[in-house]
Formats: sequence, structure tokens, C-alpha cells
Amino acid sequence: MVFVIVDENEPFEKAFKKFKRLVEKEGILTEVRRRQFYEKPSEKKKRRERQARKRILKAMKKRNML
Repeated sequence: MVFVIVDENEPFEKAFKKFKRLVEKEGILTEVRRRQFYEKPSEKKKRRERQARKRILKAMKKRNML
């Protein structure tokens, strides 16, 4: 759970920016979007395989192997 400690006399915009940054860092919005609809186990497996493939390609590009 994300908590934001707001200092006295701190503008709302600054506190809201802190909150948004923490939510993004924790990955809460991506988790909510992922859980919004039921995902079949076979679809989960395919998604994980695609993500792994993407990670491997990114690492290979970073090392100039592609």
C-alpha cells in the first residue's frame, strides 16, 4: 500500500505528484489493468513467454549480439 506524507503548507499538486510517482514505482496501475479481466492459464503462459523473449532480445541488443 502506498502512503504519502504531506508536509504542512505543501501544495496539493506536489503531494499528488509524489503519490503518482510512488504508484508508478510500485506497479499498482499495471497490476489493476492486468486483473481487470480474467486471463486463462494458457494466455498467461503465452504472455510470460512473450515477455521472456522480449527480455532476452533486449539483453542481446544491449550486448550488441544482434
